Formats: sequence, C-alpha cells, structure tokens
Amino acid sequence: MTDDLLGRHRAVLPDWLALYYEDPLEITHGEGRHVWDAHGNRYLDFFGGILTTMTAHALPEVTKAVSEQAGRIVHSSTLYLNRPMVELAERVAKLSGIPDARVFFTTSGTEANDTALLLATAYRRSNTILAMRNSYHGRSFSSVGITGNRSWSPTSLSPLQTLYVHGGVRTRGPYASLSDDDFIAACVDDLVDLLGHTRAPAALIAEPIQGVGGFTSPPDGLYAAFREVLHERGILWIADEVQTGWGRTGEHFWGWQAHGRNGPPDIMTFAKGIGNGMSIGGVVARSEIMNCLDSNSISTFGGTQITMAAGLANLTYLLEHDLQGNSRRVGGLLIERLRAAAAQVPAVREVRGRGLMIGIEITRPGTDEADPQAAAAVLEAAREGGLLIGKGGGHNTSSLRVAPPLSLNVAEAEEGAAILENALRSIQ
Repeated sequence: MTDDLLGRHRAVLPDWLALYYEDPLEITHGEGRHVWDAHGNRYLDFFGGILTTMTAHALPEVTKAVSEQAGRIVHSSTLYLNRPMVELAERVAKLSGIPDARVFFTTSGTEANDTALLLATAYRRSNTILAMRNSYHGRSFSSVGITGNRSWSPTSLSPLQTLYVHGGVRTRGPYASLSDDDFIAACVDDLVDLLGHTRAPAALIAEPIQGVGGFTSPPDGLYAAFREVLHERGILWIADEVQTGWGRTGEHFWGWQAHGRNGPPDIMTFAKGIGNGMSIGGVVARSEIMNCLDSNSISTFGGTQITMAAGLANLTYLLEHDLQGNSRRVGGLLIERLRAAAAQVPAVREVRGRGLMIGIEITRPGTDEADPQAAAAVLEAAREGGLLIGKGGGHNTSSLRVAPPLSLNVAEAEEGAAILENALRSIQ
C-alpha cells in the first residue's frame, strides 16, 4: 500500500529527499502521455519525470531496443569497445554543432556538469567559474558550488571560486525595467566590470533557460553578447542543455542556438530526455578541450550498452517524427491557452517559456512577493483534476513548471490546460 510505502521511505531515505504532494504519489506504470498510480488513478503527465520522459512513456521503439540489448549484453564499461556508444556519440557530435567534437557519456546531468567543470578548469588552469544567478547545475559537491539558487545549494563550501553574473531572469532584479537591448547591454557591462575585479575565470556555465529556477530566461542574444567578452579573454562558454536540449524549446534543437550568432559553445552538457528515462548524461567539447586531461580515466557506467541502445532508439524516433516541430506547434498553442487563463487569475505574475517548457509564476496578488503556499495548492489541485506538473523558481519555489513529453497532441494540451486553469482559479 502507498501509506506503508511512505512510512518505509521515511524510515530509510534522507529527510532532504523531496516528495511532491501532501499524500505522496506512487507511479506504477505509464503509456504515451499518461501515468497511473498505485490506486489505479490515471494522470496526464505534464512533467515527465523532471523532463526525462522526452518522447513518451513506454515508447515501443525504446522498450524494444532496451529489451533486445538486454538479451545480448547489458554492460561492459568503457575499457572495451562499445558499438552503441560510438554510434550515439557520432550522432550527438554531429548534432551539437561543435567543430571537431568529442563526446563523453555519464550517468546524469550532475555528472556531466561536473565533468565539464573538470575540463574547463584543467584547460584554463583556473578554478574560478562564472555562473548565473538563479541557476541550478546538479547535486555533486562541485555543481552545488556553482548553483545560484539558494533553495538548492545546501553548502557554501566549494572546490571552486564562483562569481555570479546577472541576466538569467528577465523580469526581476535591477535591470527588469529596461528594454531587451538595454537589458543585454547592462548585463554585459556588469560582466565586464566583474572580470575587472578577478583573476581570469575558466568558464561561464549557463542554462539557456533556467530549469529548477522556474523556466526563466534572458532575451535572445544575451549569451552571444557575453561570448564576445569571454572570447576576447580566452574564457570558455559551457552551455548546460540538460533540460533545454533535443528540441524541447521548439524553435531550436539546442537552447544555445537562441544565442548562437557567434557560433556554438566550447562545451555543452546534456542528459535527461535523451534516454527517455534511462540514465544518460554527457559532455560535448572541442577536441583540444576534451583531450586536455593528462591522466587516464574511465567510466564504469557511462555509455553502458543498454542505455546507449535506448538513446539511439529515442533519438531516432524524435528526429523521424519531428518532435521539435511538434513542440513548437503544440507548445505555442498551450502557452497561449495558459496565458489567456492566467489573465483571469491575479495571483499569476507571469506565464513564460517556449515550446513545451512553460513556467507559471505565482505571487501574492498585486505584488512581486512569492507565494509558495499558493503554488503548492495549485500543484495539489492539478493532481486532483488528473494532471501532474512540477514546481521550482528562485523565489521560494513559487513557479509551476509545465514540460510534457514532446509527442503531446493538441487534444491533450487542451485537456491539460483546462485542468490547470481550474487549479489556478481554485486559489482565488
């Protein structure tokens, strides 16, 4: 029973391991864009295991690839040649846009970002990292140390010196009232001033759209403008595509492409959606950066055959069915539907995002003051209506996160929007 499972969970797992809902949910199976709980209730899934279920639950092409690979060999480590790993690396390298790219597979986005930091600091001989305010890059000691979101940074200790740059949140902070062009100019001036007060950093790491931060983003072109400043000084640009990659934003295959007038990033990290639930992360970098390490290394579980088989099948399905285009079309309809609904709810400060990556910020009506209790109430009400969504945000977790599988159809988008509209109205 779920109640007994909750008691067992609390008895053996850490107190800081967060659970959604006052009555936590056990998901037992899924199909398409729907999941079922242990009591047989069906839900439309608009969060996909924190953006990991990129195409669909129980996608036949992926489950078949996993089953067939499991029947051959599950794992052998990177000490041996691995055909599925090489094949997926070839495809990712080409899709990345990074010239002469090398790919290293990990088991998570946290580990991918940790590896990117290792590469950048070794290549630049500097342990100073620039990161964005309101950012989140993972749970390891190094990635927590560059997380600019207090709610998700449990320690101030870090092996890195981290300097936080302004610009990840367009509608808050000292530059919020400026036009997009003036906002970018002010953030660039802030960056230049910051660099004048420190030793040369190794890299800037940035999410094109901040995930845990509540799906916030700067105006298009900010990171291109940053890169001009960074490139002059030899500072690397790391694009954290753990949540924005693989076409989720609709307009672009990678989030960095909204800021790409000066070319691709030096290093790019990815994870979550590529495995459709299987544990895959990775780093793409120019060869001279990836090959800068002067010691041996392996990955026991990174790139294991069964996860690579899943990734290959999932990526093939995504490209053949143009799920990026579907994200653009259906996501555009969904965000306009949610904006229309939110216009009638004073507690909604902003509906933002692009493609199937949509944030709804909840505040006390008439103010910019976060209202995490109201956001939690909407989360509960949506569940009662048969819809699962996420939450986040840099201001006391007061943003709702909407990120369905990229195969979402128009009817499901309308159904989810109607449930969410009722949930939002319930807090008035």
